[in-house]
Amino acid sequence: MENSTVSFYFNLTMFVNIGHYRYPVFVFCLLLYSFILSANLVIIVVISRERTLHEPMYAFIALLSVNSLYGSTGFFPRFLMDLLSDTHLISRHACFTQIYVIYTYASYEMTILGIIAYDRYVAICHPLHYHRKMNNKTVRKLAALAWICPAFGIMALISLSVWLPLCGNEIQKIFCANWNVVKLSCVNTLVNNIYGLLLTICTVFFPLCYVLYTYLRILMVCWKSSAEFKGKVFQSCLPHVVTFVIYSITGFCDIALSRYNIEEINPFVAVILSLEFVVIPPVLNPLVYGLKLPEIRRHILRLLTWYKIIK
Repeated sequence: MENSTVSFYFNLTMFVNIGHYRYPVFVFCLLLYSFILSANLVIIVVISRERTLHEPMYAFIALLSVNSLYGSTGFFPRFLMDLLSDTHLISRHACFTQIYVIYTYASYEMTILGIIAYDRYVAICHPLHYHRKMNNKTVRKLAALAWICPAFGIMALISLSVWLPLCGNEIQKIFCANWNVVKLSCVNTLVNNIYGLLLTICTVFFPLCYVLYTYLRILMVCWKSSAEFKGKVFQSCLPHVVTFVIYSITGFCDIALSRYNIEEINPFVAVILSLEFVVIPPVLNPLVYGLKLPEIRRHILRLLTWYKIIK
């Protein structure tokens, strides 16, 4: 075992790659964060106010927006401060807190998208049983399951990492990530690796396979249906498919980046790949659902019209 170095701080080294661009990046990211807050809040307010939107699918869409606010707030305030700072040190406590927030945000996103896929599957493949299977009690159970299970899984992951003796404090990222901390360990991390792999399979690949399975079944039903039915299914499912594909790509990029040697990648590209995971889904989710689903779009326009009249 190497001599471990005791440090109460981690150094986020990737901010060096931003260099003189940090002020334009700060302004851009501040505007982006403001848009994420306002757009997702509009989705939440519209769905909560309008009784016609008090249905399972819209409740889960509102959960996606809540999760976007949660993940963005766990990332942007600290990131904006670091952009204007000359030093990029983060305490161990703050680092593991950030890991917990960002990792639970990622897990929640995947589980909620999986639940939306189940909702669409029941609505399209078993329409006569939809209201029985997707009643208020079931919706509450699924929502609780989507939040509670990942929270305990990530908590166990961090518990395995927090006690590791470390031989360094430099994290090659713009935010704290569990694998980057584990790589600093002076001891064998086989247990951390195995548990991390199992957690990734449970929170990423199981929902991924399930979503693919549900849409395969939906396609089989649509294949034998009328053009009008196909149009309704397309309108209902397209936002979810777009959201799921975008999130899967950004999530894969982040996982690949954490396992790859950052020094072999263009610094600017590395920063972009690090940012997209926590930026693109919260930005696109309200746009996709707000613009593609006519029920939400209509109520948003009505809310904006009412606001203009009051103003």
